Amino acid sequence: QVQLVESGGGLVQAGGSLSLSCAASGRTFSNYAVGWFRQAPGKEREFVAAIGTSGRSTVYADFVKGRFTISRDNAKNTVNLQMNSLKPEDTAVYRCAARRDSLYRTWTLYDYWGQGTQVTVSS
Repeated sequence: QVQLVESGGGLVQAGGSLSLSCAASGRTFSNYAVGWFRQAPGKEREFVAAIGTSGRSTVYADFVKGRFTISRDNAKNTVNLQMNSLKPEDTAVYRCAARRDSLYRTWTLYDYWGQGTQVTVSS
């Protein structure tokens, strides 16, 4: 089992920045790829970014490229999502998820989930 807890959400004006953190406990964190997903009211869950076990591999959704950066610190069992140039359409609940080994964009392939953190971007 892997337990995940997100933090860092909040209210920010358009153009601002937030840094989300995903703290993991349980099994050896460095064996798990981590993804960030988001879901806005009335919309489907969508992929945001993911990072491989070592941190060398990352993938991003097209709509966040150049604005968001995912990173991890395996010594601290954390994955961060730095979000810059935020837009009102980034408003959603953001959740981190983990799975063994390979990273994927598909949320159904992730086994462990955090409870989520709300990000609200005002115009």
